[in-house]
Amino acid sequence: MKKLENYIGKMLLLIAVMALVSCKKERSSITGWNYNETQNGGFEKTPYAQQETGPGLILVEGGAFTMGRVEQDVTYDWNIMPRKITVSSFYMDETEISNLHYLEYLYWLTRVYGENYPEVYKKALPDTLVWRDKLAFNEPYVEHYLRHPSYRDYPVVGVNWLQATDFCAWRTDRVNEFILIREGLFDWYNEQRDEDNFNTDAYLAGQYESGKIVDLPDLNPSGSGTRPVKMEDGMLLPRYRLPTEAEWEYAAYGFVGNTIGERVVERKLYPWNGHGVRNADQKYLGSMLANYKRGAGDNMGVAGKLNDNADITAPVYSYWPNDYGLYNMAGNVSEWVMDVYRPLTGEDKTDFRSFRGNVFQTQVRDEEGAIAEKDSLGRIQWRDVELEKDNLAERRNYRYADNKNILDGDVNSSIYFSDKEGAAEKGNKIMYELGVTSMIDDKTRVFKGGSWKDRAYYMNPGTRRYLDQRQSKDCLGFRCAMVRLGSPVGF
Repeated sequence: MKKLENYIGKMLLLIAVMALVSCKKERSSITGWNYNETQNGGFEKTPYAQQETGPGLILVEGGAFTMGRVEQDVTYDWNIMPRKITVSSFYMDETEISNLHYLEYLYWLTRVYGENYPEVYKKALPDTLVWRDKLAFNEPYVEHYLRHPSYRDYPVVGVNWLQATDFCAWRTDRVNEFILIREGLFDWYNEQRDEDNFNTDAYLAGQYESGKIVDLPDLNPSGSGTRPVKMEDGMLLPRYRLPTEAEWEYAAYGFVGNTIGERVVERKLYPWNGHGVRNADQKYLGSMLANYKRGAGDNMGVAGKLNDNADITAPVYSYWPNDYGLYNMAGNVSEWVMDVYRPLTGEDKTDFRSFRGNVFQTQVRDEEGAIAEKDSLGRIQWRDVELEKDNLAERRNYRYADNKNILDGDVNSSIYFSDKEGAAEKGNKIMYELGVTSMIDDKTRVFKGGSWKDRAYYMNPGTRRYLDQRQSKDCLGFRCAMVRLGSPVGF
């Protein structure tokens, strides 16, 4: 009995000590000052576990892989030279953006900008005329594909690179607005019009408050007692964007399902295992694994046994996902990526987080250094960085804003050509002059993957093609991505 009483006494003492420790505020490991105390200045350390997964996204665990050609280059472009690179973990949409998703976007633009800025809506409209063919009857797709409910779950097409980028920016703001509403800081505000609409950058700059219910407590003794959400709180998500070419190709392969330890035991040709395009599982034996053009004049097989069950596109959740859980990374529609196209990109790009197309920008500021007032559409204004204005001469990692043609089209790489600036006056030729000396320029973007109009060759993730960023196709869509912050695998 005595031993039991001693044991209980020790347990009670331990519980008391643990309670005392848990109530003790966390201190800085370098100064000893408590965090989150007004009396010592109010520096905050907010509770934070890890980045929230945004709607529609799947975490793609990064790693090293060989990017580029894995089979014969049947086009003989020699623009997909193999190279080993590392891709950081990131998020990617589970599916392509569908017609329904894009109609949601168009509806919002009409509701917010339609009365005073109808050009914003018109600028975002997909080009439905991409379906027209001089020797085919495709008018039903021109009239019905985008808006008819029969196609609402099919991938949106006729969207150019610029429109896809604008969609990603819009999606960022809608998701972050919902997070603030979900956390009880904002209420649903349906009267958003023109410049009075939620924009993430404008909110962080203190230039949007419509619909606000309450702010967070501010522990700064010199403050007002409340404050808006800051980047340091970790509540708002990073920007939605198009994936880079390296990210898209890496995600398409889905190597996470083909590794033992640190070894990739089977080099994939497509997003699935094996070298065929039919399912080898006994339950689905012979079923097509993607939506593509099997051969000349064969878009879907014969009646009674349609080989891929799709004459044009198919719903975005069709077929089997790859090992990351991503649908239609081969076939259905090709997809825009962020990169500017160059034939020898694989030889030039950095082997970590490879990307060509950087244009470094900074927010426009007034004479006092404060962020300039948002524009008439409610968006914070950005400008390209400048050599003198931003003291770039003192930098070692970059000197210019526009780096799209770095090492391939700039002054240093143009042995027999001039750069664009001043070339006409000197009578010199430009290395990449669209329609004159070249089929590409700095507005030419990469798109990846096969489509319903392509043969199986283009379903290999290593293939790459290009198109002017202002143009679109009836077999080209997109999906969004987002950077992963912090741990590459989560906790």
